[in-house]
Amino acid sequence: MFDNDIAKTKFDEGVAAFLKENYEDAVSFFTEVINHEPSSAIVYLSRGAAFTRMERTENSIRDFDKAIELKPDYARAYHLRGLEHEKRGDAKKALRDFDKAVELDPEYGAAYYSRAASHSKTGHEDLAREDIEMVTMFTEKNISEFANENNIWRSHQLKLEAEDVADVMDR
Repeated sequence: MFDNDIAKTKFDEGVAAFLKENYEDAVSFFTEVINHEPSSAIVYLSRGAAFTRMERTENSIRDFDKAIELKPDYARAYHLRGLEHEKRGDAKKALRDFDKAVELDPEYGAAYYSRAASHSKTGHEDLAREDIEMVTMFTEKNISEFANENNIWRSHQLKLEAEDVADVMDR
């Protein structure tokens, strides 16, 4: 992901700080990464997300804009920028970003959910309902895929147990 070991280390530290809800440090680490890798869209997205948690909307939008500039097909950047536009009360820009996120990644359930909420707020209940139906479909699909993967693992485990290659306690 990074050409520079320092950038990778700082990015990992930024993610760790973010997960610990230490957003100021996360911003500092991500800024250091940008100094080493100024063309990495994921870093701008990550710093933008930290700014979002700090309620620094203008900084967030600026970083999401940069992530989109660097990677125009970055659905998550459009989605997160849409959430920030929504916070600012700009439903039109928010919907445009949610639409773009869904266009770029038609299986991005969170973008459908955000768009549904935005449609509902603007009185377009029919459009909100359509998006919620998509969210439901993707949720069911994900549960089904998880169950299938688990069944495949379980079948494989049972086969290995029958062949005395694996122990029942390995389950």
